[in-house]
Amino acid sequence: MAGVGAGAVGTGVARGRPSLAVGLALGVALLLLCAFASLSAGASAVNPGAVYAALVAPDGSNAQVIVRTIRLPRTLIALSVGAALAVAGALMQGLTRNPLASPGLLGVNAGAALAVVLAVFLFGVGSVTLLTWCAFLGAGLAAAAVALLGALGRGGATPLKLAVAGAALTAFLSSLTTAVLVLNERTFDEVRFWLAGSVAGRDLGLFLRVAPYLALGLAVAFLLARRITTLTLGEEVARGLGQRTARVKLAAAGCVVLLAGGSVAVAGPIGFVGLVVPHLVRPFVGTDYRWLLPYAAVTGAALLTLADIGARLVLRPVELPVGVMTAILGGPFFVFLVGWKVRR
Repeated sequence: MAGVGAGAVGTGVARGRPSLAVGLALGVALLLLCAFASLSAGASAVNPGAVYAALVAPDGSNAQVIVRTIRLPRTLIALSVGAALAVAGALMQGLTRNPLASPGLLGVNAGAALAVVLAVFLFGVGSVTLLTWCAFLGAGLAAAAVALLGALGRGGATPLKLAVAGAALTAFLSSLTTAVLVLNERTFDEVRFWLAGSVAGRDLGLFLRVAPYLALGLAVAFLLARRITTLTLGEEVARGLGQRTARVKLAAAGCVVLLAGGSVAVAGPIGFVGLVVPHLVRPFVGTDYRWLLPYAAVTGAALLTLADIGARLVLRPVELPVGVMTAILGGPFFVFLVGWKVRR
């Protein structure tokens, strides 16, 4: 059972099903309030009545046009990307039994970002659909490279070796991305705001193109939840219970690629959500992934939406990329997590 707590700062004790269900329902209600606040807040505040009218009975007023054409797509993307990154981070921490695992720290986001930048630089790709597939390809190749590097040497892919391989690959891929942007000013102008991680300036069509991939990744992740819980006990235990661990790992890795790649394609490489959120929810739900993943999805969606609201208001009327806000919030937590891991 020692492996169960290896991916958490505080494992926590799982509560009964009724209390977990009530907690999840309350989380969804709070998430809806966050979404409503996102539709209202910004450089030009819109009162709640106008927001409601824009959603149910639009009349073409300026405030309602702002809500429907600018803030609604932005809010939907923040909700979806936050949920996707949080679930991807929880899956990676469960698969590797490493509390530092996340799409941002194990090279997945960096691989997706480099693939998109290279597609713009080398081929002038402007199609959102093609860039989405490039992001998936880059995320998949980066994940495979980390797994391969982490498996080298004695002992196979240990949590420490995967973390070191992921950090090294992230630094390498980020350096390549920076080199491409320095060499080509046009590419830099096209992707610089996207590279900082942002949900601003996206339209509803972009969200609808990427949403099926994120929905598929989330659905498969929830279906795998019971098997991931068993896998966190250790591969030998999982095999003893009749689980085909290789298939489970492959399916879970595919979910991570869909979730992280789709998120990078629509919003750029947003860090720390996948790292922080699983640790926030584990003290409340324990390590049962049937509850951990839904709680992570709701919490991740709320966290990124609140971070985006803060990005609009902190320097109003100037807006910060939401990736800057998540770094400000997640950086101290990451330092604490590393310190806790070293002490332990």
